[in-house]
Amino acid sequence: MSAQLEHVKSAVKDSLYDDSKPWSKIFAWAELQTGFNRLYIFIGLVVFTVFYLVIGYATLLLSNVISFLYPAYASIKAVESPSKDDDTKWLTYWVVFSFSTIIEFPAQVVLNWIPFYSLIKTIFFVWCYIPIHNNGSVVVYNKFIRPYFLQHQDDIDQAVNNISKKAAQAAVDKLVDKKN
Repeated sequence: MSAQLEHVKSAVKDSLYDDSKPWSKIFAWAELQTGFNRLYIFIGLVVFTVFYLVIGYATLLLSNVISFLYPAYASIKAVESPSKDDDTKWLTYWVVFSFSTIIEFPAQVVLNWIPFYSLIKTIFFVWCYIPIHNNGSVVVYNKFIRPYFLQHQDDIDQAVNNISKKAAQAAVDKLVDKKN
């Protein structure tokens, strides 16, 4: 566990000092203005965010922003890179993100009663995109989503084909009705 924590700390530190990252200039400016190391500024922001997610206003919005912004940025970078491995990593994240969003919507009434739900949700999604080999999206996808999908793939394909045929037929019917 401490080796993984060291790896994460090293990756965060490298990212904060990587001039190709858009946040590097912001942290360099903050470091210059405050005299504090940018790693400590980052840790302070994380601590503030955790406390805000516990007691703040519009915490689900903040949680969704945290769960979306960096993965969206990294996904665009992955699409633009020649490597396929990063594409697969981020597609796996978005499958898990989408699946959890679909589950979250009807369960929102119950989830609102869970203390610190926004914080738990944010920690879950950060675990899903943290830059380690077996992050949360890989674990959730391989243990839950993939086995279910493989077991029901033919049924899902059949349902998608039926819906496509019905949608196409409805469009044709609408055009025919419009001409008459």
